[in-house]
Amino acid sequence: MHEDGNDDGHRDASLAGTGVDQTAFLALERELTVLLRRARANQGEMAREVHPDLEPSAYGLLVRLDEYGKQRATELAAYIGVGKATMSRQLRALEDLGLIDREPDPADGRAWLVALTQEGQDRVRRVREARRARYAGRLADWDTREVTELARLLHQLNRGMEK
Repeated sequence: MHEDGNDDGHRDASLAGTGVDQTAFLALERELTVLLRRARANQGEMAREVHPDLEPSAYGLLVRLDEYGKQRATELAAYIGVGKATMSRQLRALEDLGLIDREPDPADGRAWLVALTQEGQDRVRRVREARRARYAGRLADWDTREVTELARLLHQLNRGMEK
């Protein structure tokens, strides 16, 4: 048993007998749990910074629209991993707040494209810039190569989780 209270010799039952050393995976699980908990809390803070009435879960939609521009509601629902009804409700709320607009899709008259309004763009970008500044401040003692490597590894992890 180590000072941090973790028994690094412990093996997860699902991988017992495989010969895989679980130390690294236990540490990964522990650190991801902390990271995800903080990310959820930060998402709520960032949503409120965009608009006091914005649901935390809608923040990711706004960021997606900021990065990729106009998209169909079905594309957004697939990206976020929610159903059509949930997406429709979230988009109505964003529209009511003046953060998004919908327009007919010229490629398919039955579909709609969703885009940030100018107000939505301004608010989202202001919050994202402030967040990047916070990251830069908290990681000021990191070498730029380390930040780049962390981003690369997180990207690799995210891609692996899509499978």
